[in-house]
Amino acid sequence: MKALPFVARIPVVAGVLALCFSTRLFAQSTAVPPAASASSWSGKAAAAYLDERIAWWMDWPSAARDHETFCVSCHTAVPYAIARPSLRPALGEQSASALEHRLLDNVAKRVRMWKEVEPFYPTKKDSDPKTIESRGTESILNALILASNDAATGKLGADARLALGNMWGEQLKAGDAAGAWSWLQFHNSPWEGDSQYYGATLAAIAVGTAPGNYRSSPDIQDNLKLLSEYLVRERESQVPINRVMLLWASAKLPGLLTRTQQESIIGEALGKQQEDGGFSLSSFVGAWKRKDNTPLDPRGDGYATGVVVFALEQTGIPGDRSQLKRGLEWLASNQDKKDGHWQAWSLNKQRDPSSDAGRFMSDAATAYAVMALSAPH
Repeated sequence: MKALPFVARIPVVAGVLALCFSTRLFAQSTAVPPAASASSWSGKAAAAYLDERIAWWMDWPSAARDHETFCVSCHTAVPYAIARPSLRPALGEQSASALEHRLLDNVAKRVRMWKEVEPFYPTKKDSDPKTIESRGTESILNALILASNDAATGKLGADARLALGNMWGEQLKAGDAAGAWSWLQFHNSPWEGDSQYYGATLAAIAVGTAPGNYRSSPDIQDNLKLLSEYLVRERESQVPINRVMLLWASAKLPGLLTRTQQESIIGEALGKQQEDGGFSLSSFVGAWKRKDNTPLDPRGDGYATGVVVFALEQTGIPGDRSQLKRGLEWLASNQDKKDGHWQAWSLNKQRDPSSDAGRFMSDAATAYAVMALSAPH
């Protein structure tokens, strides 16, 4: 007898409850909060900022890699790739921009040449940590970018399918982290610190985002089971921002979390909302300390607010939606009017926010703010 795919083995009762809840949320989500539809934020300004930053990144010598490719970064390139399409209506664009195509072409090239290109951080031996970490990290980022791009067409292309295959090939099959991937560790939070779990949530989002019901493919069910078990097993040991990412992943992979587990994360996140409606990343990272011993910035920031609001939109909030509306209002009113970005601050040390490195957090913040404001509410 042919085994059912992993997602099809979710208990029927849980599936019915999820369906009922999703139907109820859809009915609640048809009204757009005033803040999101107001002209208090500019899509054109946000696009100009994001375009300028990705253009700089793609030509920055430090980002250059072999075979005339460039590194795909968690802070600038990945958020750009998944957020920039949502700004096309504001710009009157009918398809991907030239900068988007350049980024996608770079990713596809590295996917096709997976066995030929060097890892992002090559070392003398393939067994060295940075080689292994680079492969695991890049495989997830490539899959997420290409799967997200194909989601708009409803058809999984050959490059995205190959990227997902590369990703599964790097998955850890044994040990305490079985189901996850080796992840770059530079002691820089939130993306290159204790971020292995964060990477696994991105992998789950990539699988759930891939069109054509890819998540039900029989040949990936063992991998998907390992991933799901890892995410559920390790969730309580994570800092809150990683659990918010898990919430987003659970919206893409039905059955990953129970509704009770989702509501627990929702309650935890909403409990950190500030009086003005924003969220501060400093309250989502546990006991993390900066390297220079300066205090984390407690102000609301575009990254935490954008990620939390977007994850809540994807999953849905039971009952009173006033806190979601306040988060959207904060985003709509906190865009920098000069250059279109949303501010966020480094968790690792005090940085000049006008420097290129000091803007990395704001690159991601702007992308997630745009996604949150552009999503159906």
